[in-house]
Amino acid sequence: MFAGGCFWGIEGIFSHTRGVQSAVSGYHGGSKRQASYNLVASGMTDHAEAVKVAYDPKLVSYDQLVRIFFSVGADPTLKNRQGPDVGTQYRAALVPMNGEQRKVAAAYLKQMQASGKWSRPIVTQIEDYKAFYPAEEYHQDFMAKNPNQGYIVRWDKPKVRALAKLFPQLYRPTFKRD
Repeated sequence: MFAGGCFWGIEGIFSHTRGVQSAVSGYHGGSKRQASYNLVASGMTDHAEAVKVAYDPKLVSYDQLVRIFFSVGADPTLKNRQGPDVGTQYRAALVPMNGEQRKVAAAYLKQMQASGKWSRPIVTQIEDYKAFYPAEEYHQDFMAKNPNQGYIVRWDKPKVRALAKLFPQLYRPTFKRD
């Protein structure tokens, strides 16, 4: 699971990644009672907008997904914001689903911090999985359903173009819909 600002762009990136079987937008970190867009968008819940990714490890590995996430999806130095979106609900976080993913995530964050590539500290956190609540239906496959929507054009289509450029071997030109 990946949280990196608005879930539309993160879902769009992973829906264009070979080996990804599904990318579902939703909420992670808060209670079921708080899992609605209006409440989460208020910033008054513990939820982050997140994307739950199911993938075929024979085609794409977890470490490749993490690399994609940080290369084109989220700035790991921004605390509680990505792009124009500000608030704890837009925090960048990795939510590993097992011990192996946790090791990979921790090693990757440590390597990023030590690389010297970033002028600011890495603030992305690893969060324990609590529960995931799928977002409302109109948020699912949002980029595919709304390709000309202003936010998609300005913030999210460039991420998919960057995926194609930086990871051509993992780029899938068609959007994988759930």
